[in-house]
Amino acid sequence: MSVASMKEFEREYLKALQEESAGLFAGAGLSRASGYVDWKELLREFADDVGLEVEKENDLVGLAQYYYNAKGKNRTSISSKIVSEFTKDAKNNENLKILSTLPIKVYWTTNYDTLIEDTLRDWANKKVDVKRTVENLSITLPGRDAIVYKMHGDVSLSHEAVIIRDDYEAYNEKRQLFTTSLQGDLVSKTFLFIGFSFEDPNLMYILSRIRILLGEEHTRPHYCFIREVNEKEYDNKEDYIYDKTKQELRVQDLGRYGISAVMVKEYEDITEALKRILFKHKLKKILISGSAETYGDMSTEEASQFIYNLTRQLIKRDFKIITGFGKGIGSYVISGAIEEIFENKYGHVGEYLIPRPFPFLSLKEKQTNEISEKYRKSLVNDCGVAIFVFGNKLDEESGKIVNANGVYEEFKLAKEMNKVIIPIGSTGFMAKEIWDYVNSNIDEYDYLRDSIEILKEEKEADKIFAEISKIITMMKGV
Repeated sequence: MSVASMKEFEREYLKALQEESAGLFAGAGLSRASGYVDWKELLREFADDVGLEVEKENDLVGLAQYYYNAKGKNRTSISSKIVSEFTKDAKNNENLKILSTLPIKVYWTTNYDTLIEDTLRDWANKKVDVKRTVENLSITLPGRDAIVYKMHGDVSLSHEAVIIRDDYEAYNEKRQLFTTSLQGDLVSKTFLFIGFSFEDPNLMYILSRIRILLGEEHTRPHYCFIREVNEKEYDNKEDYIYDKTKQELRVQDLGRYGISAVMVKEYEDITEALKRILFKHKLKKILISGSAETYGDMSTEEASQFIYNLTRQLIKRDFKIITGFGKGIGSYVISGAIEEIFENKYGHVGEYLIPRPFPFLSLKEKQTNEISEKYRKSLVNDCGVAIFVFGNKLDEESGKIVNANGVYEEFKLAKEMNKVIIPIGSTGFMAKEIWDYVNSNIDEYDYLRDSIEILKEEKEADKIFAEISKIITMMKGV
């Protein structure tokens, strides 16, 4: 059978994400989680109107055609049904939220709804180029973060939706450029098919087209989730054996298209797998949180060299650095990053460094606090690992050095968001206070157990980096 283990899928799809060669193909199941209908529900009333039972029909494209024929080849009621069903308010969809956060640049779907593009815009704050018609394919949206191909049309153009057999038979004449574009993406990207039962007649038309166009020898590895047939859901053992055999044969057949099935016991397993992929992807992004009016028992030269060298080591190992540009810290982070990038990374600054200085313009205090809170949350959310160094500031009222509350807020957020937290207690101040907390609650931070004393005492950047690298490597295997 053409089956991939969950571990293999997560490894290979994560690799594709990091190489920016991952694609997504979404079926009705992805939208169903938000409350939209699948094909059978969409056509249920039409089946009743022509005297058929939708549960007994396997050829739903043919069913749609029968209804169209019975209505004197008038599409009005079909178009109205699409608009009615796919303009309803939709609830949040956890899988789609996770997927929109990942660096997937190409989305294909046979769905008519706007969930994918809406989530990309509203949840992930991405600029989306939506391709609803062949004419859209020749136009490029400047600065786009993702492309969404609506292969079978869109609710906003319901009269042109691909739904009846006539539409499929005329597809290569009217929408051939979609097929050609999909062919190119399937050759160059690793796709995850999600929301397909592989009993969906839409997909079978697509797969047959792809196989003819590509040939088996040119296909990249692709993956799909399939829920295993569960014996407990059957009253009749013979029905269970029949459906299990049919599923095994279908999974085997998917191998002809380069698609490996990832079997899951429950649909919730898909969400957990996507969460693990997102977590491991974000491990490549490290937030260096800290500020310093003074460096305690370190000299300015020692402290600056420590931050500079640590940053260089992280960049050298292909980590991406995020900095809020904290006073006395951010400039050394930037210096270390820039020098390492330009010396060894061919000047690709944006691939390795994300400077996020806080906005402190002439705003009212309340506005500044509100903006800083939202900004800080966004800053921490973007990383997978949060490293805490120093963390002090000058209190203007007392004139004394105090621990920086902003660094503590970033720690609290990192804790709430389940980030990998690494406090370098040897740098003192708020970093030491965070270290104390972590040490007192080490069962919650088991990944730091073997490194906790080193993080308390060590002041050499190379040795601290070695511990950080060991911690992250361990977390990748979780």
